[in-house]
Amino acid sequence: MLQPPNGSVRAPWTADSLREWVRSRFTVQEILVLANREPLSHELEQDGRVRGHQSTSGLVSALEPLVRATSGVWVAHGSGTADRVMVDARDAVEVTSPDSAYRLRRVWLDDDELEGYYDGFSNEGLWPLCHRAHVRPILRADDFNTYWRVNRRFVDALCDEARTASPVVLVQDYHFALAPLMLREKLPESAIAVFWHIPWPTWHSFEICPMGRHLLEGMLGANLIGFQTPVDCRHFLDAVEHSLEAHIDREDYAITYAGQRTVVRAYPASIEWPDRHVLESPPVRTCRAEIFERLGLPEHNRLAVGVTRLDYTKGIEEAFCAVERMLQCYPECRDAFTFVQLAAPSRTRLPAYREYAERVSVAADRVNRRFGHSSWRPVVLLDAHHEPADVYRFLRAADVCYVSSLHDGMNLVAKEFVAARDDEQGALVLSAFAGAARELRDALIVNPYDLDAAAHALAAGLAMPREEQQRRMSAMRTIVAEHNAYKWAARILTDVSRLRVTLPVDVRLPVTTAGATM
Repeated sequence: MLQPPNGSVRAPWTADSLREWVRSRFTVQEILVLANREPLSHELEQDGRVRGHQSTSGLVSALEPLVRATSGVWVAHGSGTADRVMVDARDAVEVTSPDSAYRLRRVWLDDDELEGYYDGFSNEGLWPLCHRAHVRPILRADDFNTYWRVNRRFVDALCDEARTASPVVLVQDYHFALAPLMLREKLPESAIAVFWHIPWPTWHSFEICPMGRHLLEGMLGANLIGFQTPVDCRHFLDAVEHSLEAHIDREDYAITYAGQRTVVRAYPASIEWPDRHVLESPPVRTCRAEIFERLGLPEHNRLAVGVTRLDYTKGIEEAFCAVERMLQCYPECRDAFTFVQLAAPSRTRLPAYREYAERVSVAADRVNRRFGHSSWRPVVLLDAHHEPADVYRFLRAADVCYVSSLHDGMNLVAKEFVAARDDEQGALVLSAFAGAARELRDALIVNPYDLDAAAHALAAGLAMPREEQQRRMSAMRTIVAEHNAYKWAARILTDVSRLRVTLPVDVRLPVTTAGATM
């Protein structure tokens, strides 16, 4: 059995404690999760065998224990190359473990549906609409019609799996804005929670969306809508106020529309703790030696790491520019510093993403031509998929982790870096525009557009005394451990269960003035 390292921070919520808590409090309630991403995919390997691949996303880490504990159902897009081979006659597969099991119901999408629902309306439309990333949203009526039909198909699959008339349904993210109202119509006694993982735009930005009213009406079919930050909650209330004839209670952060009362709350998403990948990792010293050998770096070299998808919201170009500025301002770092960017290719079917990948590559080459030479590259771009075990080796080897998001709902990489550093060393340089900056205040918080400030923060992180690293990292580790993914899931489940439609309309959840649950 894996054991946590000495000096590790204990978490009040774990997968086991969440499972037992659910079993003790929700014995008669079934829990259904609706998400685009499946927790387990089946892939056909080169050797001809079918292997199950567990998702490593924070969403899965937080919600899967709930579904397991109640023998519930997870409804998702079946995207694995061997997914169809493994399902039963109802397109489902039993996901089992020694002490529990749940059903994974897969929904199949053809190429046209993926193009309209996922590539089109979700990622060419809603994604740039919700992020301040200077990419124009493309909002096609045909894409929205496909989005509507696909939302209906997922809802039909979920209702087909429901064993009772009043399940708890947890709807995940911007792929399913219309689903809550569809669910309310088919399962009127259900308790429905939506969690919107990405930012919510200001109402001035939201009003450009021709389908905005439909999106809001769809989401307001839920009892509870969760966002990453209180700012997102306020933006959502503003959007409803300017788009619908609804009653807005700004003191209680509640909306009443078409006879349905919906509460809006902030639930900052997090990661599992203890992190399984940390427990499975070699010691920090070993990770550093392995990574340095792989990169051909001398022992005295300093290493900064970025980890993200090749996405225009993540600020990779700006990070390279900050490194360039640092090398200009701090010549002592030349020949003694390397910035490694792990950048997984993403949404490569979309032109905006292909163009961005090209710009990132050009920026890396420019910095290397300006400051590098035949035996040293200041910027190393690793634009490929990396397994979690490999990512954590980089995080454990780094002197600095730079999260350069231009706009991010939360950014779990920042929390993963904190979890990875059980040696309580390393400095986190964190964009002020990532939701994680509200919690991880002992990071070096920067504006990624301010290249001078970002350059100075990188240099400060590299020069930070070990005692200060320990103090800052210890404080951040305590925060992430206490507010981990399991606590996040428990809070949402508790609140939505208290708000099911059979309760009196004047039921209130406690809020702060910022709109976050106490």
